[in-house]
Amino acid sequence: MRCVIARFPFELTKNGVLESMKGIKPEPVTGASVAIGRRHYPVKQVGQVITRQDRRDFSAAEVVRALTQLGFTCRTAPAAAPGARVLSPLQHASAMLGTPLSV
Repeated sequence: MRCVIARFPFELTKNGVLESMKGIKPEPVTGASVAIGRRHYPVKQVGQVITRQDRRDFSAAEVVRALTQLGFTCRTAPAAAPGARVLSPLQHASAMLGTPLSV
């Protein structure tokens, strides 16, 4: 299948993506992800591997669109719960140590 990622045309196949990702360890998923085999990869990691481009050169949406057309299952980033309080890194570290930091 021909697709355009970061203004460059690529000829991608499902088997080609599977072969490219063989032996690649998945990074922690923080945003959109794609299921390849039994593993879940961040779409930016997959995009970097299959296009050999820097992750800053393409969007996650471009890769999600291409992988979905190839038949892969993609998931978007989980939304934060409404009204959930966002902690700063210092507050999060303090809470993990059991001593909440009052700010």
